[in-house]
Amino acid sequence: MDWIAAPDYWLSRLVVQRGLALIYLLAFLSAIREFPVLAGERGLTPAPRFLRAVPFRHAPSLFRLSYSDRLLLATAWLGATLAAALVAGLGDLVPLWASMALWAVPWLLYLSIVNIGQVWYAFGWESLLLEAGFLAIFLGNDDSAPPTAGRYLLIWLVFRLELGAGLIKWRGDPCWRRLTCLYHHHETQPMPGPLSWYFHHLPRPLHRVEAAANHVAQLLVPFCLFLPQPAASWAAAVVIVTQLWLVASGNFAWLNWLTMVLAVAAVDGALAARWLPFLPDPPPHQPDPPVWFTAVLWTVVTLVAVLSLRPVRNLLSPAQQMNRSYDSLHLVNTYGAFGSVTRVRHEVVLEGTADHELSPDTRWLPYEFHGKPGDVRRLPRQFAPFHLRLDWLMWFEALRPYSPSPWLRPLTHRLLTDDRRTLRLLRVNPFPDTPPTHVRARLYRYRFTTRHERHTTHAWWHRTPLGDHLPPQPRP
Repeated sequence: MDWIAAPDYWLSRLVVQRGLALIYLLAFLSAIREFPVLAGERGLTPAPRFLRAVPFRHAPSLFRLSYSDRLLLATAWLGATLAAALVAGLGDLVPLWASMALWAVPWLLYLSIVNIGQVWYAFGWESLLLEAGFLAIFLGNDDSAPPTAGRYLLIWLVFRLELGAGLIKWRGDPCWRRLTCLYHHHETQPMPGPLSWYFHHLPRPLHRVEAAANHVAQLLVPFCLFLPQPAASWAAAVVIVTQLWLVASGNFAWLNWLTMVLAVAAVDGALAARWLPFLPDPPPHQPDPPVWFTAVLWTVVTLVAVLSLRPVRNLLSPAQQMNRSYDSLHLVNTYGAFGSVTRVRHEVVLEGTADHELSPDTRWLPYEFHGKPGDVRRLPRQFAPFHLRLDWLMWFEALRPYSPSPWLRPLTHRLLTDDRRTLRLLRVNPFPDTPPTHVRARLYRYRFTTRHERHTTHAWWHRTPLGDHLPPQPRP
């Protein structure tokens, strides 16, 4: 093995870089759409207040210099523009040092957004994007062959990501060891997709096969990513197929898509190019990276090795934590998902009324979200890899019945005052002309309909009211 460069991996680098840039683009577009409403100057959890309360070392950000919604949008638009340029291949049209700078800027911009995004940006895939984005700075461009060490840094990331997800399940909810978690998961996952109803109604023996296959893919296959070719390519293919299964069965923002992109780092690009003749021709002879680049890269390798000590200890610990950053730059993190699986689905539904006096006969009309379940007759939609943060937080809200989060009352206030920016995040506003007099958060028990119920009612969900999660709030 050549520990300096690996020319056969030119296609793998191309896919990783273009795929990562595309996910950066989606992340910046999501910030443009939601950040001012969720954490802006007048947001549900205002960033300026957060910046005053939290020291720089805990949340480094360019917005320490100044914050305004206009500056946030300018930052996100700049990041989206650079990401689009990288998708188009700009990084391969400039000198190596300039390509590194082009990859460093989106990372710095997105880090600045994540570190002031508070609960809205506390998802594991935010840290995953930042860690992958940092490593992408050191993948080089067409001026030189792909660096071997840079490729293995990505494989090390995929290894920790998949193994962490597998271990947290095996150590967590006993239903994973009994192979029964998927009796419930497709129904109770945060944001079901258009096929989730069908996955839920698969025969139970197939659910057990799903769970067993997941253990193989996340507990055994990651070790094979470090084997010689073609074994490493086959291991990457298993990771990719597993992630495609998750894409088909639910909505997990860009987690599954970014995992697939990163797994391509283990694929023998030259072998793939021979099997897929429609791919572009390899670039002309690529020399080894320059000495200065190799020196910088190995410095980064040393840094990652040192910062990996705590995540590795966490992987080995029986008290394993999931989705945690050990440094404020999100350079080396620990990952995991669904260490426990909920058996019952609760949904918080926001409802408003135009009645001035409340009574048992008051007519309440629901606000509808784009991704989270609401209307029982509406088929869940596919939004991943786009991230709907407000919809996701509404799922977490339902995990704490009758204990409203601090941001829920400000959200109802925005609805009562007909705040147009907030209403643009919703799919249906039942009060298009005059704001409601009261808004409440109602708790419901949701479950997928049976096949018979689906045939007779044409509904995808059945729901039962449980009471008020937040009592009626009057218009100010």
